[in-house]
Amino acid sequence: MPRFAANLSMMYAEHAFPDRFAAAARDGFQAVEFMFPYDWQKDALATRLQDAGLLNVLMNAPPGDWLAGERGLAALPGRQDAFRSSIDAALSYADAFACPRIHVMAGVAPEGVDRALCLDTYKENLSWAADQARTAGRTLLIEPINTRDMPGYLLNRQADAHAIVSDIDSPHLRVQMDLYHCQIMEGDLTTKLRALLPTGRVGHLQIAGVPDRHEPDQGEVNYAHLFDVIDTVSAQCGWDGWIGAEYRPRYGAETGGTTRGLGWVQPWLKRGS
Repeated sequence: MPRFAANLSMMYAEHAFPDRFAAAARDGFQAVEFMFPYDWQKDALATRLQDAGLLNVLMNAPPGDWLAGERGLAALPGRQDAFRSSIDAALSYADAFACPRIHVMAGVAPEGVDRALCLDTYKENLSWAADQARTAGRTLLIEPINTRDMPGYLLNRQADAHAIVSDIDSPHLRVQMDLYHCQIMEGDLTTKLRALLPTGRVGHLQIAGVPDRHEPDQGEVNYAHLFDVIDTVSAQCGWDGWIGAEYRPRYGAETGGTTRGLGWVQPWLKRGS
């Protein structure tokens, strides 16, 4: 049965970030994910996580200088030292949260730098980082991201991500398959889920409505159908990952906030209770 994690970087924005853990638990979530927790002390957030009785199933490694336009360091030539420091920080936070998965962003290819050099840097960095993850008992994830939301991002398609994971051939490196990004870039989601989940290379799924990135009960994707597909394929192949709800709620605090828009997930949360 699909298991859903609330993405606290996007959901529950009507609360301060440390208060979002309790809000998600009140709504019935058993797990959460988030992007960049590094502005908060890890022990304080770990306490919030534990007090809420939640699992942290995914977090991001530091992305570099976000305000300056960096969207990850892994594929940036000349930034290897900064990348390694970011992995060290991520593993430290993941240890505090008992978080098994860390998303490592590739980055936006620098202007004038050959793409082949970026890809070589990416693979070398990921190979090193996967070895660090093995020692720490964690799994790293790479995610294809659509070029509309993140122009210039190095990794955009499922086939490319799976090829990189296959080449590096580490059980501590997997693909984060975001169906929102995949629909925008490629479509054919049912076929891709049926083909890719059984490979063992998909470590995590994410969802959002397309095209507006609101709740998954709006837009062009029939998620109710896809949840049944995931349920069926998982039963056949043993895939037991989580589905991260990484969307921007359509309701603001004054009109009910995140909780008001959770009708799409309540039947699944009740099944898991």
